[in-house]
Amino acid sequence: MSRSPRAARAARVMGTLAASAALAVGAAHTALACSIADFSAAAVCDAEGHGVIQVTDKDASGTPATVSLYLQLNQPINNQRLVDTQKIEHPTAQGVTVDLNPQTWHAGVTFRVHVEAGDLVDDDIQPLVVIQDETCAAAGPSASPSSSASSEASASPSDRPSTLSPSSSASSSARPTPAQGGGAPSAAGGGTVLAETGGSSRTPVVGGVAAALVLAGCGIVLGLRRRTATRSH
Repeated sequence: MSRSPRAARAARVMGTLAASAALAVGAAHTALACSIADFSAAAVCDAEGHGVIQVTDKDASGTPATVSLYLQLNQPINNQRLVDTQKIEHPTAQGVTVDLNPQTWHAGVTFRVHVEAGDLVDDDIQPLVVIQDETCAAAGPSASPSSSASSEASASPSDRPSTLSPSSSASSSARPTPAQGGGAPSAAGGGTVLAETGGSSRTPVVGGVAAALVLAGCGIVLGLRRRTATRSH
């Protein structure tokens, strides 16, 4: 049984509508799919004035993504170092941002931001991020107390305050000053001891012995003279 021309025409119209609907659904799915074009990166200062690499994800499909920050090194050529990684769990069409810590902030330093989002994206954000100036401060970790203690311990002896040992302090304090009389010994009571140039308690004894010796000598001389005179007569 053959169809009427009207039925055949209706079938063609329905087929065309179905194909158009399939194309529309496919186009809508493609528009919602995550792509590297949904991501952007820029070097900015955060609320505390530290330099960060801010990545924005405007993915309407809400596909979770992992962003990694690489520092581009000049030597050797094309060398790089991973410095930070962040994960974006729930991106939206309005945009979700995360801050990556570059750990260094100098004009001319270049960073590469790599994005992985499921099986849809595995690519770098273009262009590369280049720090233009040093308006922001580096967001690196601060020095630990142990490092400051080690630096103090490694200081040279000339940088440390010199101290005198107890023996040297005692010897230096025992030395007389010019105000103490030019090195003259001091008495136990605090007075000055004079040199013994005059008489003392032993002077009468010594004088008596000397006088006795003189008298004895005179007696001996007189006796000898008398004997000589007697013999001569």
